[in-house]
Amino acid sequence: MAKVPRGERLVLTLIGKRNAGKSSLINAMTGQEISIVSDTPGTTTDPVAKAYELLPLGPVTIYDTAGIDDVGDLGQQRVKKTRKILFRTDVAILVTDSTEVDEDLETIISDLKEMKVPFIIAFNKNDLNPLPKATREYCKDNNIAYASVSGTSGDGVRMLKEKLVTLVPSTLTHENNLVSDLLRPGQLVVLVVPIDLAAPKGRLILPQVQVLREVLDSDAVGIIVKERELEKALAGLSRKPDLVITDSQVVLKVVGDIPPDVRFTTFSTLFARYKGDFETLVNGAQAIDNLKDGSKILIAEACSHHTQADDIGTVKIPRWMRQFTGKELIFEKSAGNDFPENLEEYDLVLHCGSCMLNQIEMKRRIMECQRRGVPISNYGVTISKLHGVLDRVIEPFFMRSR
Repeated sequence: MAKVPRGERLVLTLIGKRNAGKSSLINAMTGQEISIVSDTPGTTTDPVAKAYELLPLGPVTIYDTAGIDDVGDLGQQRVKKTRKILFRTDVAILVTDSTEVDEDLETIISDLKEMKVPFIIAFNKNDLNPLPKATREYCKDNNIAYASVSGTSGDGVRMLKEKLVTLVPSTLTHENNLVSDLLRPGQLVVLVVPIDLAAPKGRLILPQVQVLREVLDSDAVGIIVKERELEKALAGLSRKPDLVITDSQVVLKVVGDIPPDVRFTTFSTLFARYKGDFETLVNGAQAIDNLKDGSKILIAEACSHHTQADDIGTVKIPRWMRQFTGKELIFEKSAGNDFPENLEEYDLVLHCGSCMLNQIEMKRRIMECQRRGVPISNYGVTISKLHGVLDRVIEPFFMRSR
């Protein structure tokens, strides 16, 4: 369970006012002392994350957060961090020690609905404050999931977990396909993996590993080769491969070695479909044609890493885009969990393959760009566009398995 990639875990977040009992409830849910419990308001400052196995959903990450009513400059920074966690939350648990849905609680409910975050209200401390009939009827009339719990005694926690399961979006409870729906048992897949300065020593990167595993799970045959050995490898095969998947950085070199009747795509394009809104990301790449001198492009990455001399996001893509457009473009970068609030200042957002994000967070990032009227694409789709091979790279998703 601990080895499940962060981007493949569901994210559950406990939010609420200070001293509502969020920390005691997360401890009761996990059966572990994850968060410090105190009667002093504001004990939890920065978000606390715990990997947990929530059956029947499987691996999840549960976040305990600071009170959303925190005060002062420092308190407002904590509240801002909580909202960033909500940005990548699959289901929120709204914790309150009140027995009524008051104006403050209604404001939080309104915010969660606007963010389209599924939620359940956990009326905490039921050993001290039993839930009145009027509150239960309010939740029922407004189609709001709720549970009466005690983080201290654990009462109602099991019911809370069972209701959480029903709130997870159906798109996250079924198996998503990276490549399996493109394959049949026994088909031959060639994976082209360059080993350059950015390649981690002694291992493959996560997208390559995940695709290879799905190829094997599909009972297909997977062959891994570097781009420089591809031509020789293809010549040594007794038959043409049924699908070739390459790292986007060498797409132009690889496409020249692949027969025109062989299906061909990239790892990053597979992830564009797996994690995001594929049509939106493909359409976003077309915005490159409309860029002008001075246009601002945001390079958005889901994880922070040391920038290499030939870094794909900060070096190669900007160079290729300037060559393609012939324009003087401005590039800015964001990395990690932060996604800029000033998206409307950009003419285009180019996102990484999002292997470290869960599906809901990537889709929310896409949705935020759409709200601001900013086109968004991802690295793989963009690179294929810049090299003039996008039509061929996306063709396998419309052909399916042959």
